[in-house]
Amino acid sequence: MSPPLFGVHTGPQNCTYDDLKSVWHLADRSGFHWVSIWDHFYPAMLVPSDAQGTCFEAVSIMTALAAETRNVRVGSLVYCMAYRHPAVLANAMVTVDHVSGGRMELGLGAGWSQIEFDAYGIPFLPMKDRLDQLEEGVQIIRGLLTQEVTTFRGRHYQVVDARCEPKPLQKSPRLWIGGMGEKRLLRMVAKYAGGWNTPFIGPELFAQKNQVLTRWCEVEKREPREVVRTINLGLAIGRNEVEAANKREALKQQFGSALDFMSPGMLIGTPRQVIDRIGAYVDAGAEWIILALRAPFDLDGLQVFIDEVMPAFG
Repeated sequence: MSPPLFGVHTGPQNCTYDDLKSVWHLADRSGFHWVSIWDHFYPAMLVPSDAQGTCFEAVSIMTALAAETRNVRVGSLVYCMAYRHPAVLANAMVTVDHVSGGRMELGLGAGWSQIEFDAYGIPFLPMKDRLDQLEEGVQIIRGLLTQEVTTFRGRHYQVVDARCEPKPLQKSPRLWIGGMGEKRLLRMVAKYAGGWNTPFIGPELFAQKNQVLTRWCEVEKREPREVVRTINLGLAIGRNEVEAANKREALKQQFGSALDFMSPGMLIGTPRQVIDRIGAYVDAGAEWIILALRAPFDLDGLQVFIDEVMPAFG
């Protein structure tokens, strides 16, 4: 079993651009494989009353991430398909690929934050319809990134003899799909995606979802190893038990009242405890461990992770 690769997922909310650059630069020079952003208009809180504050727009902040880094893969977890026409998003991602020198990774999802849909006048369709949007959009984007001309006529999106030029620097950029619905979404991952991500679940549930994805790959006549399996996990790490307890308290400021719901998917404790927890995810099939960080960013904790956790998997 290969050791996991590590990434950082930077929530661009309630922070300054300089705050984000500090995390990006540290990750870029410290052996991380990946840095990503998310796609929200409001702070991403599961409880609407917590969604107060600032949030940078995703395409523009991902372009900045591409320009500010040199080594990491530049990712998104994930763009909400309903927020932009997929052809428009495809063109934007080609630009990010060129700015990054061919390091762009495109994550896509169906969207869930109804408060954003409602506030911005975007129809919040039933889940089936949002999954239909996602499936149509993935096909359009893949066509535009890889084919000279793309025509697609769906219920939600249509393109006719559409071109996307220039093409990405990468021959065939990897598309990711985020989520864990077993009946349809994971089958969509097996059919279209090169990467899968899900956030904030424990290793036992991750193992279950991972097995479902493998079964769908078999149904779709796809080699299961062609899909990279990843998970986003929160981080509260201290050099000792006292520091770790204090860091856990700090998570309340970052995740609000959703912390109890998300805590099974958190790396909390001393370096040894965090190493053991990561080992459980690796045993469950996780190939990449991505640290989901929100402001105020704990750069000291991230440095502890770099110094004492990452070498254990080197």
